[in-house]
Amino acid sequence: MTDEGIPDAPRTIAELPFFASGRFPKPDLIGRCGAAGITLISGREMVDRVRDLSLGLGALGMRRGDRVILLSESRPEWMLVDLATVAAGAVTTPLYPTLSADQVGVILRDSEPSIAVVSNAAQLAKVLGAADGVPSLRSVVVIDRTADCATSERLTVVDLASVAERGHRQILDGWGVGRAFHDEAKKVTPDDPATLIYTSGTTGTPKGVMLTHGNLVSNIIGVRKVLHLDEQDSALSFLPLCHAFERTVTYVYLASGVSIRFAESLETVPRDLLQARPTIMTGVPRVFEKLRDKIFATGREHPGLRRAIFDWSVGTADRFGAALSDGQPPSAWLRLQAGLADRLVFAKVRARLGGRLRFAVSGGAPLRPEIGRFFYGAGVPLLEGYGLTETSPVISVMPLERIRFGTVGPPLPNVEVRIAEDGEILVRGPSIMHGYYRRDADTVAVLKDGWFHTGDIGTLDAAGYLRITDRKKELLVTSGGKKIAPQAIEGALKAQAVIEEAVLIAEQRHFASALIVPNVVVLSRDLGVTPPADAAARRTFVERADVRAQISKAVDAVNANLAQFEQIKKFVVLAAEFSQASGELTPTLKVKRRVVGDKYRDVIEQMYAEATSRSTSSRPVSAPGRS
Repeated sequence: MTDEGIPDAPRTIAELPFFASGRFPKPDLIGRCGAAGITLISGREMVDRVRDLSLGLGALGMRRGDRVILLSESRPEWMLVDLATVAAGAVTTPLYPTLSADQVGVILRDSEPSIAVVSNAAQLAKVLGAADGVPSLRSVVVIDRTADCATSERLTVVDLASVAERGHRQILDGWGVGRAFHDEAKKVTPDDPATLIYTSGTTGTPKGVMLTHGNLVSNIIGVRKVLHLDEQDSALSFLPLCHAFERTVTYVYLASGVSIRFAESLETVPRDLLQARPTIMTGVPRVFEKLRDKIFATGREHPGLRRAIFDWSVGTADRFGAALSDGQPPSAWLRLQAGLADRLVFAKVRARLGGRLRFAVSGGAPLRPEIGRFFYGAGVPLLEGYGLTETSPVISVMPLERIRFGTVGPPLPNVEVRIAEDGEILVRGPSIMHGYYRRDADTVAVLKDGWFHTGDIGTLDAAGYLRITDRKKELLVTSGGKKIAPQAIEGALKAQAVIEEAVLIAEQRHFASALIVPNVVVLSRDLGVTPPADAAARRTFVERADVRAQISKAVDAVNANLAQFEQIKKFVVLAAEFSQASGELTPTLKVKRRVVGDKYRDVIEQMYAEATSRSTSSRPVSAPGRS
């Protein structure tokens, strides 16, 4: 409760639209940026559209407890459909629009939805391609239905506008229908399931995380106690709403009265920042890495004195950010330098971000401390958070008044964290998932005595700040926050006859790459040449253009069945085989990922450095093999 005795959050997500509209009757609560400006939705209109969509989906057969697939890019309609689903007591099942058709089919068969809502013809085709194996699926709703959208003999395929119209017609034809809808939403309880979010495990098999209304609301309450937001704030949203981080963030915005502006696309974010002029922004580390790189590239294009001033300003920002995050007041001389650097450089940088940004939040993957220090010193405090889908998702977040880079802040006030004897981070609290859908053994493996085992290794310092030091599980997290299960992809690579071993690289990187040991016997046979007889001959062999072309073809075949963020953009062909003697293999012949990463660190860094210095082809490009 607030000091005035007013609830500081709704009881359930089903009540969130009414809560937000009633407390914050803003004419610009939701908007979408576009070439012609921002299209706005008021709080009252949001409730009406959620009601109409919910009633319309009910007319298509959606019932309490049903799963509803949501396969779309982020946009206001995504949020409205989500709220319409949970208001009826149904369960939203969001999918990344970048998933392949095969991956969509796996989740459809496991979740057994009654309705799927998709954004366009391409996403519709993925659902229809798997529909025969999903007898529970009765209808597909297309947000942007066009003439090229496919149809189905078994399924009802309609557009979103028609669904909303069908729901609105019920309001016109029956007195009290709107009131009854509100009353039904109130019947949803905190213990009812709200969403089923699929996340990849280390084997690559997706697991459905079951989160209740109570889980999500507890996270809203915890985040709001740390991040002080109000109806004077506005936010630009451009991360995928199917990711638990951004979705919960938008719930926090609605519960706080923050005006939400959805970017038209990732490509239009620079323009949309100027349109929306946000006070808050969320992103993954890669977003802020690219932003800093762009600032550096622009500043260093200047010749002579202007270049020198820019370089000096960057160094000053880093020192100033470090001093601020250390909790010690910067010296008078450093404050003077920082003020000058701000006037010369960073005020212009902030203007390109809309000119009103109070702070930004980074989540989904570890943030490099130097990125945080730079933005803090440049006048844009960058807060880091930590969490998992299974924790709804936020476990901890950096408080604005006490930033400490290299940590992810203290746990939320309503979340408990302790460190196990082996260093694993354990979490307990009302935001912990109900369990994995139809996977009791997997649930028992991570939920023990009320504590959720994160699979991450970390420490808590004397001030209660959490530091992540390692990953107990092998999921790789890109700098864009995407989680990649390496074993399944490596297995697919090794299934190609020309590849003997493969190690996927993606942790804190902006794309996935691979170290590949070729099968020289198979390659020699295919190319009609004599296999190399020694190490020197092997090095020469792997540098042949026809050898690398064969491996590139094999990688392309694997990429064809992967989601876009999983696809291997570059690879290095290694001349030396992995062995126990050289330390890369265990006695059971498993690859020691960390040993390989350390041994070939220079090769890996060179590969990514080359990728940032020139545009990268969508096809894999191999680099020369190394011994």
